[in-house]
Amino acid sequence: MYRSATEISRSFLPRAAYSLSFGSLSPPTLSVTQVRTLSVSASLSTTQHDPSSTANPSNKISTISRWKPMCFYYTHGMCNMMEDPAHLERFNHSCSEEFGVDVAELKNKRSQEFDYFLVLDLEGKVEILEFPVVLVDAKTLNVVDLFHRFVRPSQMSKQWINEYIEGKYGKLGVDRVWHDTAIPFEEVLQNFEDWLTRHCLWGKEQGGHLDRAAFVTCGNWDVKTKIPQQCKVTNMKLPSYFMEWINLKDVYLNFYKRRATGMMTMMRELQLPSLGSHHLGIDDAKNITRVLQRMLADGALIQVTARRHSPENVEFLLENRVR
Repeated sequence: MYRSATEISRSFLPRAAYSLSFGSLSPPTLSVTQVRTLSVSASLSTTQHDPSSTANPSNKISTISRWKPMCFYYTHGMCNMMEDPAHLERFNHSCSEEFGVDVAELKNKRSQEFDYFLVLDLEGKVEILEFPVVLVDAKTLNVVDLFHRFVRPSQMSKQWINEYIEGKYGKLGVDRVWHDTAIPFEEVLQNFEDWLTRHCLWGKEQGGHLDRAAFVTCGNWDVKTKIPQQCKVTNMKLPSYFMEWINLKDVYLNFYKRRATGMMTMMRELQLPSLGSHHLGIDDAKNITRVLQRMLADGALIQVTARRHSPENVEFLLENRVR
């Protein structure tokens, strides 16, 4: 029998290090007026800045002069090195530091249907291994907060998991933090729902749908295919907030009148530098966020491109779309 995420027992024992509202990078009050530099917890990553991609000086979305890898123990609320200057110098502990926005360059920005965008980029082919979401204010283009969890598979053997994580995350230097922090998918969704509720973007009393917000993905796979697959594997009912989403590739095609096969293509065409490691979920979500910011600054209307009528029945709303 399927269980909804909200019906999952809250008897999961919270890990002692899971502090500050499940590792969210912002305080409970949601700010929509300025980018905030926040503190929480940390991790190891050997992610790199792609030197082959150089930002054009005229870009509306700026980046920090010295990129640093994110501390993933921090994103999980488990960093115990916040008093260590060397650690703070080496790793990023802010959700907004990489997303500078020059307000003077936003003259083409238009009104949007949504107040917030939730940029999602899952990782994991067999089961979901990483669930990162970047929360973007549609009016200011600022990054308000981020949610990040490593996900422990439920149907894979321990040996298979170890081999899979070593192959995927070992080369990025984050396999250890994955093993230290990964939690089951149903617990991830419960944490995520708590995070959405704290930002007043979701609630059971609202029928379980998102309020004033929409998911943004680079392709349809994340919400159309992988989330339902994982819910089935986990014996959970598909949450109602996954019933519609925005495929940024389709919006990109209709706005710029050119087809982009993926995130890296969009970044090259928009002359945005790639930061971090491709296929590390949180870094990809951040890079997709920077594409989104640029499109918003250029005047694109970021609208829903797909709507689910049942787990198997999905309607694509734009005639001109990437197939």
